Amino acid sequence: MHREDFPMLDQDIVYFDNAATTLKPKCVIDKMVDYYSNYGASAHRGDYDISYKVDQEYENTRELVKDFIHARFLEEIVFTSGDTEALNMIVRGFFENLLEPGDEVLITKSEHASNVLPWFSLAKKNGIQVNYIPLDDHYYVTLDNVKKAITPKTKVISLAYITNVIGDIRPMKEIIHFAHEHNIFVLLDAAQSVGHIKTDVQDLDVDFLVFSAHKMCGPTGVGVLYGKKELLETVEPLLLGGGMNESFDNEQAVYLKDLPTRLEAGTPNVAGVIGFGSAILYLNQIGLDTIADYEKELRTYLIDKLLAIPHLDIINLESDSGIVSFNVNGIFSQDVAYYLNKYNICVRAGNHCAKILKKEVGVANSLRISLYFYNTYEEIDALVELLSDKDKILKEML
Repeated sequence: MHREDFPMLDQDIVYFDNAATTLKPKCVIDKMVDYYSNYGASAHRGDYDISYKVDQEYENTRELVKDFIHARFLEEIVFTSGDTEALNMIVRGFFENLLEPGDEVLITKSEHASNVLPWFSLAKKNGIQVNYIPLDDHYYVTLDNVKKAITPKTKVISLAYITNVIGDIRPMKEIIHFAHEHNIFVLLDAAQSVGHIKTDVQDLDVDFLVFSAHKMCGPTGVGVLYGKKELLETVEPLLLGGGMNESFDNEQAVYLKDLPTRLEAGTPNVAGVIGFGSAILYLNQIGLDTIADYEKELRTYLIDKLLAIPHLDIINLESDSGIVSFNVNGIFSQDVAYYLNKYNICVRAGNHCAKILKKEVGVANSLRISLYFYNTYEEIDALVELLSDKDKILKEML
């Protein structure tokens, strides 16, 4: 589907590492080249024509993001360098000032490092408690287990909408509703979901949501922090400097600009933000429902093929997303990845930045196939053929 739009696919590669980063369509590349070639000034700095053009394109992307996730206010969209920076901004700029020693934050053992390490740091610094929502037999999060996990000290639930190894789609609307009934904030890591399924922050009623452009056909180095306006108003800027201040004369007279500018200090990734706008338009044109349906079809086909190979162990057999994690029995995952690379097939191997998940699944490393709409049944067939012959894998590893 739409493979002709992606220049990298001209290299005759099979790219199955979309959970790490997606390929970029030509329209995104052209948009960034156009900026650098024809109006490459900074944003919100100049009083001349090409600078006005930059401002217009930059803020147009903010409008596109607002509509893409169905935010209520434009001020609720803050550009960051990515999901990781956005998560750190909320933990350090909001929750650090709110949580007290003994307060509890609930995560799971299948979260990405970006949604684990900032909380570990805050626990070490402020004495909060980081505890875990139990996973069920499929390594999923259920509402029942959330209900069992919360205590009177629970103040925050911080979860991925779709996890990057198990690939489960969490019942976030129900979890958020239950959390709010108990005065618990919810922070949602949407890095693996927002480019695959429709996201409506007002319908979810989520307090904060973060994601990265590069996982949804956009450039690297761009992310989004969404927060309810009344909550973002109280976030302390992670960075102080140019662009985000109204005036300053001394340490007692520093005045910051309104949202979202006061949370976007310094020269932003202008080309990246402008390119991101093109990525959103591109995904809108294809349609997220179309993308989600096709990914499900591909995953079903992939799982059926993998189940026919006796020496494979599939970790997340039942997931609803396009993420499939597995191992070849008796062979280290990265050795298999190197073997597949000989045939121009790109897969991920390792712990996938989910280092504490091994305590749940009993496996430290795995191979991960992550699908997107430009993948094909023929690519899956090529992968399966190479995985089917274990003797061939072992021979070519030597």
